[in-house]
Amino acid sequence: MTDAGVDRPFGLLAELTYGCPLQCSYCSNPLDLAAYADELTTTEWQRVLAEARELGVLQLHLSGGEPLLRRDLPEIVHSACELGLYTNLITSALGLSSRRAEQLRAAGLDHVQISVQADEAALSDRLAGTPSFQRKVVACRLVKELGWPLTLNVVLHRHNIDRIAGVLALAEELGADRIELANTQYYGWGLLNRDGLLPNRAQLERAEVVVRAAHRRLEGRMEVVYVLPDHYSRYPKPCMGGWGRRQLTVAPNGDVLPCPTAQTLPLPRASVRAHSLGWIWERSPLFRSFRGTAWMPDPCRSCDRRELDFGGCRCQAFQLTGDAARTDPVCHLSPDHGVVADAVRAANEVPGPGDAVLTPRPQTVARRSR
Repeated sequence: MTDAGVDRPFGLLAELTYGCPLQCSYCSNPLDLAAYADELTTTEWQRVLAEARELGVLQLHLSGGEPLLRRDLPEIVHSACELGLYTNLITSALGLSSRRAEQLRAAGLDHVQISVQADEAALSDRLAGTPSFQRKVVACRLVKELGWPLTLNVVLHRHNIDRIAGVLALAEELGADRIELANTQYYGWGLLNRDGLLPNRAQLERAEVVVRAAHRRLEGRMEVVYVLPDHYSRYPKPCMGGWGRRQLTVAPNGDVLPCPTAQTLPLPRASVRAHSLGWIWERSPLFRSFRGTAWMPDPCRSCDRRELDFGGCRCQAFQLTGDAARTDPVCHLSPDHGVVADAVRAANEVPGPGDAVLTPRPQTVARRSR
């Protein structure tokens, strides 16, 4: 426990930049990317990592955007390793050359997680918005050659979920140690494109059969993680294990968030450029807003699940109802559940991928503060 009587955070998601060479239509980054262009410097990130370790953080996830766009990434990794943090690079792998990989290995990087859009080049490149499939395959093989554990991260949606068997076969071929098959979370560009991304029930049922078989076949060789879309769940997922309980995110401009998408909420901001990470975690109005259960309205307040799902996702509640304090509409007990049921109904009126026009996330480059 911290001095303020709250749990210590276990993991830090460091979003080093929102610059990215891909244009994925399901990206959860903010729509207003320009607002995050004044990125933390190397020195500022090193201070944040030291404060995170003092606060109790053990795992550091380096993400974005595309963290490889930061030329100082090896310096940041080296600083984290000196602090005793376990480091995980979450990357599109574009830019992971042999030279870059050797630098990161020398810096002490522990783990690499590479995003894959599909199991074959044409579809993967279309979904990524740029030719990238072959470069990802080469990067995956490089990761294994250098002795890193390899996780593949595949965001599932209407346009690739029917390729899940091929994706698993690709993961086996590449020698992945772990694969995350996570249905799209509808934030940022994902929410903007939800009507064209949400799969139908038939697609989900086919995918679940394939995943169950893969669990049996790959047990002991590859960990297979499958995450259902929230919209098809009876109850919501706990927000990062509960708001401000175990995880925190630092955005490229230094904003500190209880989860990666909380910048959408009309709450007081908290920045490492104004306060220490410890003060923000323990005492800031932002982190105290929805911590625990006292803030909950009914039906959450009187629900036996209130200590399990903590009312669900505050960002999803705000995006779908305009009120961050309402019960997550994913929950079948929510008075606002109809907005989710309507979206699911519409998705099931379309048998397959359809011809929906998806709005791509714009390509951007990293822009650092000086």
